[in-house]
Amino acid sequence: MSATATRLRRLATAAVAVTACGGAILLTPSVSSNDRASGHATVESLRRTISDPSAFVPSRAAQESALIGSKSDNPLDILVVGGGATGCGVALDAATRGLRVGLVEREDFSSGTSSRSTKLIHGGVRYLEKAVFNLDYGQLKLVFHALEERKQVIENAPHLCHALPCMTPCFDWFEVVYYWAGLKMYDLVAGRRLLHLSRYYSAQESIELFPTLAKRGNNKSLRGTVVYYDGQMNDSRLNVGLACTAALAGAAVLNHAEVVSFIKDKDTQRVIGARIRDNLSGQEFDAYAKVVVNAAGPFCDSLRKMANEDALSMICPSSGVHVVLPDYYSPEGMGLIVPKTKDGRVVFMLPWLGRTIAGTTDSSTSITPLPEPHEDEIQFILDAICDYLNVKVRRTDVLSAWSGIRPLAVDPNAKSTESISRDHVVCEDYPGLVTITGGKWTTYRSMAEDAVNAAIKSGKLSPSNECITSNLRLIGGDGWEPSLFTVLAQQYVRMKKSHGGKVVPGVMDAAAAKHLSHAYGTLAERVATIAQNENLGKRLAHGYPYLEAEVAYCARNEYCESAVDFIARRSRLAFLETDAASHALPRVIEILATEHKWDNLQRMHSSMMGSISSVLKAISNFKALFIFLYIQAHTSSSVSRASETESRLIS
Repeated sequence: MSATATRLRRLATAAVAVTACGGAILLTPSVSSNDRASGHATVESLRRTISDPSAFVPSRAAQESALIGSKSDNPLDILVVGGGATGCGVALDAATRGLRVGLVEREDFSSGTSSRSTKLIHGGVRYLEKAVFNLDYGQLKLVFHALEERKQVIENAPHLCHALPCMTPCFDWFEVVYYWAGLKMYDLVAGRRLLHLSRYYSAQESIELFPTLAKRGNNKSLRGTVVYYDGQMNDSRLNVGLACTAALAGAAVLNHAEVVSFIKDKDTQRVIGARIRDNLSGQEFDAYAKVVVNAAGPFCDSLRKMANEDALSMICPSSGVHVVLPDYYSPEGMGLIVPKTKDGRVVFMLPWLGRTIAGTTDSSTSITPLPEPHEDEIQFILDAICDYLNVKVRRTDVLSAWSGIRPLAVDPNAKSTESISRDHVVCEDYPGLVTITGGKWTTYRSMAEDAVNAAIKSGKLSPSNECITSNLRLIGGDGWEPSLFTVLAQQYVRMKKSHGGKVVPGVMDAAAAKHLSHAYGTLAERVATIAQNENLGKRLAHGYPYLEAEVAYCARNEYCESAVDFIARRSRLAFLETDAASHALPRVIEILATEHKWDNLQRMHSSMMGSISSVLKAISNFKALFIFLYIQAHTSSSVSRASETESRLIS
């Protein structure tokens, strides 16, 4: 209990400091150019800063000032464009090597592909199949690499990642032998990186583990299942954690800031910076850097063509659609993966945050900032999974759906398109602009390492140390234990305001405590403190554990600038259920208005949301959230661009 008491005293001190400074506490960058001679001591100091529960990220205003302060005679070492998993990974890697780093993201951290993933941290079992049957050593290396990175991602963010058993149904004995042998080989290749051993379950055992699994499929009886383990994550919260960890390490990260043009050296034409527009204020400024890293995901070609209009495209976009279903479609803690359906595709159902994710499609698409799931894609997923379930799959059960664009990469220097793969590509096809694209969530860390290595070479930079991100816990991860939720449940209450304005206490129940523990790690007590001391302990939506206190916390500590930033990425309501998200929006806007001191027009807009919400309930769930966010976008100037971009997230 002494450790807990110490942690509580630190948090109480921090809470007083936050209140006194309006939530904007600045950190001196943990690693700067003046520290580069200190080596190991500086790295250890950096680790302590990131793991310190009383440390706060610099305010957004301070981050923008740092970028504005980068002049031609005092440039950043690296300016990263793109705030997805790879971009934030690059910023963290570079900052922890002692380099001066800035990052800008047009919308919000993880607003694109990185928040619309399958939520799996996988080792690439399908690559292993290709490696064996095609005798392809290159595919085998991909498996080794992905398995190593899978283990590191889970260890570096244990509160946001966990091992998930995945069941593969077998409807004849050949499939049993085939999948059992293949997954045992997967275990063998994993070696010390193994999460848990795979195993065979009889048909009866399988039904007990997965009650909705069909006993017959394709006119064949179920012979059993083979269960293996991969990792699962909360992708956008992991992405935000990367951004905040990079900020603690000294990087100047700025969301809702767009590159409008590149600055080039007049003599050499090398890229030496960028003209940036703050999309919240409309202000434009120049930021200079020795190297610019293009980590814009599916949009990296538009940046490359901004530097060189003749640049050849290197992105082959692929659409991945997912749908969310009620929890009864899959049991808690067990996924279902069918490696090959009757039309040759892969389908899965995975438990996630109390609901079931089903997917996915893999088809060519055009690059757009607003990818939409089409009805035929949604129906394909429902039709595919119904072959393996003993319950009726209804279209009306779809709580939400989303589409993400996978940036499959082609090396622009390759002689043929055969180089298209799910591996990543790093290139510098224009001086001063290093592009990193392709790959997958599992390998974001090594992708970032490769990009920083290329940037160091391009800009002749002088890092103080080698890459340390392979063994660096993200913010909230150091010291986290699965039992942390019990501390929250035992020592905090949720103070809630009733409709009449009366403040009443409520218990910090296990569901809320577990959610806070997994979403915020060791920083969960900060959120619980707000819920208790500031009367923000009420739930935002019925049936979900998200608390009002989280909105205030994210506004103060996670660069949450709009309602969409919160409901889509800091929490996952928009992805889990559109109706619940529309119900939560009025209160989310109200709290954000207080935190960000929005003007009277915006406050009046917030008060209107309740009546608008009642009208929207008569509209289908998918269209309701679109219209709701559209109204917000055109009424609230401070969040207009962020909301407009996300307004069709699940239309």
